Amino acid sequence: MEAARQVKEAHCYVCQDMAKEFARHEDDPKKHHRKHSMADPRSGQDVSFDVGYERFLGPEIFFTPEIVNESVSPLPRVVDDAIQGCGIDARRSLYGNIVLSGGSTMFRDFGRRMRKDIKGIIASRASAGAQEVDVNVVAHYNQRCAVWFGGSVAASMPSFPSVCHSRADYEEHGPRICRRNIVFTDA
Repeated sequence: MEAARQVKEAHCYVCQDMAKEFARHEDDPKKHHRKHSMADPRSGQDVSFDVGYERFLGPEIFFTPEIVNESVSPLPRVVDDAIQGCGIDARRSLYGNIVLSGGSTMFRDFGRRMRKDIKGIIASRASAGAQEVDVNVVAHYNQRCAVWFGGSVAASMPSFPSVCHSRADYEEHGPRICRRNIVFTDA
């Protein structure tokens, strides 16, 4: 797993068009393939290996998950569905403030691809002459840990205990109790 993490962090990126990226790699592999060197975790000896198509195919799973599982939705579709599930008055604001969080969103060009794909989803749904929706994907300065940072801020608020459910409530009502929370209702 350590080798995969190192390769991911050092060499992977999000491409804008998978077919064009394959062609670029095939036209000039020396330019696009990388050599990765590291110590073998078991033997301690230095090893090196080539990293080619994996550089963009790994991150592509977020945008084209049907590569491995047809029942999984692409991340831009999931984001769009979440925004479409919100009140109509909030949607423009939400599209204008999509914040990336988590280590895997740190791939080079992740935000650019997310924006492009979401704009494509919106365009395919929009009627002719509809007002354009501004899509803005923001990279946070603490992007790798933004979810934990946000959770810690929320948990430190004085009002936090009043919006929590007890274990007894959860055991009585099950997971659906999570949907009945003042945090998720319109005020």
